[in-house]
Amino acid sequence: MGTPAWVVAAALLVLSAAALILAWNTQQRVQALEAELVKRQESSGTLANEARSMARQAEISARESAAKVALMEARVAETTVQRGQLEELLQSLARSRDESVLADVDAAIRVAMQQAAITGTAEPLVLTLRQVDERLARYNQPRLEVVRRSVAQDLERIRTASVTDVAVLTIRVDEVLRIVDELPLLSAPQRSRKPRAGEVVAPDASSAGITGKSDAARAEAAKADSKARTGEPQSPATAVSGWSAQLAAAWQNFSAQLWDEARDLVRVTRIDDPEAMLVAPEQAFFLRENLKLRLLNARLALLSRQFELAQSDLRDARLALDRYFDRSARQVSAASETLRLVAAQARQVAVPRPDATLAAIATASAGR
Repeated sequence: MGTPAWVVAAALLVLSAAALILAWNTQQRVQALEAELVKRQESSGTLANEARSMARQAEISARESAAKVALMEARVAETTVQRGQLEELLQSLARSRDESVLADVDAAIRVAMQQAAITGTAEPLVLTLRQVDERLARYNQPRLEVVRRSVAQDLERIRTASVTDVAVLTIRVDEVLRIVDELPLLSAPQRSRKPRAGEVVAPDASSAGITGKSDAARAEAAKADSKARTGEPQSPATAVSGWSAQLAAAWQNFSAQLWDEARDLVRVTRIDDPEAMLVAPEQAFFLRENLKLRLLNARLALLSRQFELAQSDLRDARLALDRYFDRSARQVSAASETLRLVAAQARQVAVPRPDATLAAIATASAGR
């Protein structure tokens, strides 16, 4: 028996409805999926844009970081170079300190040598060597000990060297210049000095007899005077003898004074050069002035270290003293002796050179 048609139609209708429902559900799902895909695509685009912007920022940051790193590396390299230069400079300073000290010492010694050559004395060189020794002692470096020993040797050698002291010689010449006007000339007679009160003068042989008689007469007169004062009676002979004794004492005093004046009128002197006695008073002034000029020329020659010229002027000055001045006077003899000593000491003596010190400095500088 066959299936009824309405059953088949109902079945077909049910199937069609189910198919429609299923298609509609499927369409809804597809639409939902499309919406989800669109939404995700939009979010993916946004994320991609953000990723691109972040990548761009990261790239910019990377470039900036690279630039900063390069700058830092450059600064580090520059600092390293500067540190190396600083270390090299410090080492150079440490090495060159001794060379600087040696150079300063050498320059100071050479300047002192020039000053000693100009002044003619060893004092500048001695003072400089002392200062050099003190300076080297403060450094206390083994390589400088050789130089210090050489300085000590040269200092001792220069101290013991005999060098002409021009300052002392000029002072002695000035002393003679000062007393030229006081030196007695042979042509100017000098009166004998009168004895002072209380001074005992020994009588000479020519007046010994007169002095003895006058003393005896004065003794008799004093005895008679004492008797008269005491009131003792005197005989006429005693009075006459006392009066005569006083008169004799007065006469003897007068004759003694007259004899002294007469002795001063005549003076016996040995004259080797007769022309010395012929110097007139107005010529004596020019004689003393010429002697002063000789001494001034000798002084200038000593200061300019022309010792031969100084000795010539001193010799002429001594000849003038011996020829025209009284050599028996103490001042004349002292002046002549002073000029003789000055002429004997006025000679060219070179100041010793500190060759050992200079050689030690050159050796120490070359041995760096």
